[in-house]
Amino acid sequence: MSAKQNILGKLRKSLSGTTPLADNFDEALVTEPWSYPPEQRIAQLRKLMEAVHTELHLTTGQAWPQLLAQLLRERQLPSLLIAPGTPHGQRVVEYWQQHPGLPALKAYDRPVEEWKAELFNDTPASLTGTLGAIAATGSLIVWPTREEPRLMSLVPPVHFALLKASEILDNFYQVQQQHKWAEGMPTNALLISGPSKTADIEQVLAYGAHGPKDLVVLILEDQ
Repeated sequence: MSAKQNILGKLRKSLSGTTPLADNFDEALVTEPWSYPPEQRIAQLRKLMEAVHTELHLTTGQAWPQLLAQLLRERQLPSLLIAPGTPHGQRVVEYWQQHPGLPALKAYDRPVEEWKAELFNDTPASLTGTLGAIAATGSLIVWPTREEPRLMSLVPPVHFALLKASEILDNFYQVQQQHKWAEGMPTNALLISGPSKTADIEQVLAYGAHGPKDLVVLILEDQ
């Protein structure tokens, strides 16, 4: 008998004659203390995210490309990385075509091995969508896909993220239940509360050490 089989055998034997405890999980314990009226979710999210240097802007489903272009110009960013295969990527392309002179667009449409140096050294900003957000913790939910890989939100120094106001939920438990996370997850689901930061032994914060130094969230309010 192998060591593994011996250990498992002892575990099974130890359970002989015992009675399993009833599952008395109380859902209210992980939901009620962190629930908010719908009209307060944006304010709660804003309070927590701005406390860790995240920048938030309220806009609409129609107006956000114009706001995005304005923010890029204000920061003097020369280019923006997008996923052209996504609906929001297509919206950006269409708006840029109608408004010449905006910062250049880069498409994430090839394997990273083919342009790794450019991605890491010459791509100042990116735009991604989100799966939603969590009001209780002030966190975005970024759900990487084949069209929009996780490197898009991790590598460029400035990360612009689109968030629908209707997809801001109260707490993490609610998110898991509503989106049925137990039935399937990507290899890397991200909960992002602010720009990347770290601190040395003297507790001096430095931003951008392990990811974007700026996180800008465009909240699309319902029209």
